[in-house]
Amino acid sequence: MTRTARTRTKAAVIGSGNIGTDLMVKTLRLSAHLEVAAMAGIDPRSDGLARAARLGVPTTADGVAGLIGMPGFDEIQIVFDATSARAHQVNADALAPHAKRLIDLTPAALGPFVVPAVNLDSHLDAPGVNMVTCGGQATIPVVAAIAQVAPVPYAEIVASIASRSAGPGTRANIDEFTETTAAAIESVGGARRGKAIIVLNPAEPPLIMRDTVLCLVDAPDPAVRDRITASVEHMVAQVAAYVPGYRLKQPVQITPLTDHPHTLIGASPATHQVSVLLEVEGAGHYLPPYAGNLDIMTSAALRVGERIAAHLLEAKV
Repeated sequence: MTRTARTRTKAAVIGSGNIGTDLMVKTLRLSAHLEVAAMAGIDPRSDGLARAARLGVPTTADGVAGLIGMPGFDEIQIVFDATSARAHQVNADALAPHAKRLIDLTPAALGPFVVPAVNLDSHLDAPGVNMVTCGGQATIPVVAAIAQVAPVPYAEIVASIASRSAGPGTRANIDEFTETTAAAIESVGGARRGKAIIVLNPAEPPLIMRDTVLCLVDAPDPAVRDRITASVEHMVAQVAAYVPGYRLKQPVQITPLTDHPHTLIGASPATHQVSVLLEVEGAGHYLPPYAGNLDIMTSAALRVGERIAAHLLEAKV
């Protein structure tokens, strides 16, 4: 079946800030299955709403209520929420009676966590999914790759982002970031215990996003350690397929533990520490390249929207 505008699934973006605007631009430029049918914000002077209007996308500055009242709202099937954790709860409640598929880019954690390279196909029929956090999207695939090979009693991630790329929404959700990411490290990544740390780097000029993944593993067999390295490298390639600026900063390091870290893992066995250093450079569609933390969120959300739209189309054929 030839893909035309008529076969595209209509989608709306709530949030006219940096993340919502970058997602809109990415969808317009790259999407094979989605049509941006609306952008909703709350600031009529925002660059996002102005840019949407210039690109021919219908807009409203009345938030979710304005979106629901727009002509053609009934035809919209997918709604991306790029606001804040608190605002998403309000938006989800308002949209609940309308049976839209929600893709949440905030750390509200109302729906199942989705990391495209790890568990997307398991949640294609969910009414709403949560994209975890930028740090989660960057690091959870690596934790999952390690956990596929050997038990991971403890995983810790440190996400370092340019301070200039952390807008009001990010700064208002620091606690939600750490809590949501840690929970997803366990439930999606497969670690028995997870911890997340975010660092706002004030360096000028701004540095691109860097992530450190530290996992304690039970892998006494050298062959298993080789498989861990191969699994991580394969997973990085899978993520890079939808986030081109995602890459290993240096080869995977696996070192033996000299002391048993009881305070972190209790009685669980652990023989080695796996250290993985990553960096994420943005594609520059709307955001500057140093804002890889925002780019990985919009790239992952677009991948989820594309897959859900294709799934909806397949169900109609």
